[in-house]
Amino acid sequence: MNTRMMTLAVLAALSGAACAAPAGPVTVTSPDGRAAIRIAPDGGSYVVTRGAETVIAASPLGIELDGQPQLGELELEKVTTSTTDRKIPLVATKASVARDHYRAATLVFRERAQGTRRLLVDVRAYDDGIAFRYRMDGSAPVRLRGEKTAFVPAGDPECLVSVAEGAHEVPFARQKISRLRGNQGYDVPVVCTSPSGRTAYAITQSHLEGYTGASLWREGAALRVHLSGTPGRAAPVYESRGGLRTAWRVVMLGNRAGDLIASNVVGNLNPPPQGDFSWVKPGKAAWDWWSGPLAGMKPDMAAYRRFIDFAAASGFPYYLIDAGWAQGSGGCCDPLPTTDITRAAEGIDMPGLVRYAAAKGVGLILWAHWEHVRPRMDEVLDTYARWGIKGVKIDFMNRDDQDVVDFYQRVAAATAKRHLLLDLHGAYVPAGLQRTYPNFITQEGVMGAEWNKMQKKITPEHNLMLPYTRMLAGPMDYTPGGFRNGTPATFAVRDVLPFVQNSRGQELAKYVVYDSPLQMVSDDPDAYRDAAGFDFIRRVPTAWDETRFLSGEPGRDIVLARRLGTTWYVGAMSAEEAATTKRVPLEFLPSGRYRATIWEDGATPNDVKRREADVTARDGLALQLAAAGGATVILERKP
Repeated sequence: MNTRMMTLAVLAALSGAACAAPAGPVTVTSPDGRAAIRIAPDGGSYVVTRGAETVIAASPLGIELDGQPQLGELELEKVTTSTTDRKIPLVATKASVARDHYRAATLVFRERAQGTRRLLVDVRAYDDGIAFRYRMDGSAPVRLRGEKTAFVPAGDPECLVSVAEGAHEVPFARQKISRLRGNQGYDVPVVCTSPSGRTAYAITQSHLEGYTGASLWREGAALRVHLSGTPGRAAPVYESRGGLRTAWRVVMLGNRAGDLIASNVVGNLNPPPQGDFSWVKPGKAAWDWWSGPLAGMKPDMAAYRRFIDFAAASGFPYYLIDAGWAQGSGGCCDPLPTTDITRAAEGIDMPGLVRYAAAKGVGLILWAHWEHVRPRMDEVLDTYARWGIKGVKIDFMNRDDQDVVDFYQRVAAATAKRHLLLDLHGAYVPAGLQRTYPNFITQEGVMGAEWNKMQKKITPEHNLMLPYTRMLAGPMDYTPGGFRNGTPATFAVRDVLPFVQNSRGQELAKYVVYDSPLQMVSDDPDAYRDAAGFDFIRRVPTAWDETRFLSGEPGRDIVLARRLGTTWYVGAMSAEEAATTKRVPLEFLPSGRYRATIWEDGATPNDVKRREADVTARDGLALQLAAAGGATVILERKP
């Protein structure tokens, strides 16, 4: 090892040390020594490696100021390093504890010519990811035209990408970086594999608080970060209140794309919660919109009581009343000036409905358009809290600019203050705000099951892309539970009582595979009466102590295991056009004997077979999946 590299290796291992600037690049290495980020001494570029290979080749760093001189040539003035290893208790998510273990450095760059302005680059190296962000000290506002930040994937890999649009409801496709359109933004995460095939990685972002969202645009071999501007404001694209702290730019790292599912990096880059969130109760919800007309269900006390009765009989803690309940709603989803979301429609006694539901052990969640919430947030939420409402589903932001990022922050805090759950739809992809506000229990930002009512986009292949792409960033309110099951060949679009393009077994498996601590049971109550497989939906949890990826490939198949207490749940899904057998080794089980209850595909897409077996960690299960099929298993430890 040469002298310079030896110095850098020692630097990366120091904890809480402030060091004079080294002569060459600064390398920060993960605790296990495999992942590393190397920052050039002029602060102009970085490289990400894992093992012996380059994952992100030399890529630009920096910011572009607006309305003031750009930063001149930079020189490294100081490096401060630290190491963190702690366990963070989690509330209502994919694990009960997150290990936050990383090596960090803050690099202070000073303008060479003037020496008065400084740019700080914070860097963290986790075993399963690399992250960096920019800071500028001071109280004066900082205005940005954009970031220079880009990612240059080594070797022009084929990646999983989706086009960026307002609601973030676009399918993922496989595409080489060089073949992406140059005049088109792409959403996070972008998921790729290194040239050797030994590393899967996802490019995303975290901790947007006080900043703005971003998309990725191809410039040559690079994916350039493009900040989202506020509509109607030409410049700057972002303006701080004082100083600068950008979002974290993140590269998640693992051996396989599925290994990224259990990662807590995105959450760990956000501040922990302040206060008591033990009141946050995950669970399943009956829901009226998916099975009804696109215009929404007309307000009707008897209809609402029917869904409450169904939730109570099924053991679900919630019923989500969707669009149409408020005074002056007039249809589904437009923010009409006549709508008053602090008053129920004529004939609807909302406090009485809350009391009726509460007597049956069911809490109510109300839908609202964000344009009705934003101007009178406190009044609206105070009204819901006074009524006894348990949560809100706020919809149609369809933006990720600075103003909307601020709205997310304010509504998360405001609902937490009132002990209300928060579900955001028409939402951007998660960036870890759920870590700070565990009551922000789920969000959309995904092309989910609602599209079965409108187009033929929710294919089995799409369903098998989501766990490896969108779900890496955080919980997704896909809204499963369709019990009129078929195949792509038999599927027809229908907005009332819609069909789905996969088997009943796959629909069950979504409740294990898809991460959403508030999980919809989307179909009409009549669809579940005496229906095969509904017993599994009643039993499956929505939040977990542990998540483990077992096997699978994006767009093709997946086998995922999750644990709550001593009981394990396995979900298997396939996009194959023919029936297949998934062999699942049970070596993840602790010692002892377990009772396995298995639900797997039957003779038709609507059939589910149930069987039982006694197993141990030395055994395996052979699960039968139909075309576009699925299976689930509950493994309960025997006395």
